[in-house]
Amino acid sequence: MKKVVVTGGAGFIGSTLVDTLLQNSEYEVHVVDNLSAGKKENLNPKAILHEVDVRDKEKLSLIFKDSYCVFHLAAIPSVQYSIEFPEETESVNVGGTMSVLMVAKQAGVKKVIYSASGGSVYGDCDKFPTDESVLPSPKSPYGLQKYIGEHLCRLWSEIHGLKTVSLRYFNVYGPRQSDKGAYASVVPIFLRMKKYGEELTVTGDGLQTRDFVHVRDVARANILAMENENIGNGEVINIGGGKERSVLEIAELIGGAHKFTPARIESRRSLADISLAKKVLNWEPTEDFEKSIEELKSL
Repeated sequence: MKKVVVTGGAGFIGSTLVDTLLQNSEYEVHVVDNLSAGKKENLNPKAILHEVDVRDKEKLSLIFKDSYCVFHLAAIPSVQYSIEFPEETESVNVGGTMSVLMVAKQAGVKKVIYSASGGSVYGDCDKFPTDESVLPSPKSPYGLQKYIGEHLCRLWSEIHGLKTVSLRYFNVYGPRQSDKGAYASVVPIFLRMKKYGEELTVTGDGLQTRDFVHVRDVARANILAMENENIGNGEVINIGGGKERSVLEIAELIGGAHKFTPARIESRRSLADISLAKKVLNWEPTEDFEKSIEELKSL
């Protein structure tokens, strides 16, 4: 069996990746999560949990030993939270990534797949759909921190020969996504408001757009990146739905009354060019957005 490690594996995306990996009996899956946001109930019982912070290099070295691949998802993934608490988020999002790369190199890990953030890294740009050649211009500490993580991965590949790939997720949605706190995003927040009969809160004019990609499609992209022996030199690859939807459109799709609140600092548009993912990973999204929203409404 191949030993693989998923940092942040008790979280929304990480636990879905763990489930997907365990559908194949070839993998022994270890999860590194300090459970600050991840939940034990998300975990597949076949996974081996290590309640460890990714900044603890000494403990990571024991876990990473003899590992084939490390999927690095552990982070504080919130734009607004990073604006309010930049030092805390930098410590985890940059320092934690540095720690993972250092230990992976020392432990002889074959490949690191890094969860980057296309929705936050690109910022406001004038090219849509946005491909990987566009120079990022992050509009938040979180976006900058994730961008630094990409460059750390590239450097560890160039300097140390550690195989790395950065997957730039756009707006991931799906089961187990938090509807409150630092990790909440528009889909689960609207679903919660709908469930409790509240007005859906639309910021600004609601015409700002996002590119949504289902968590199961994201998990599949990670595994394809691990299995592809032709990549590992710090490549950056967009993982998105390839279609933009406005916040107002999401509100109308979920249903119920909505109200408008003042705009906040955020990118106006988001739309991924996923041509490289199709070419290099033979990946494209397969989950239907409207059907997936209906699935989430029924949970």
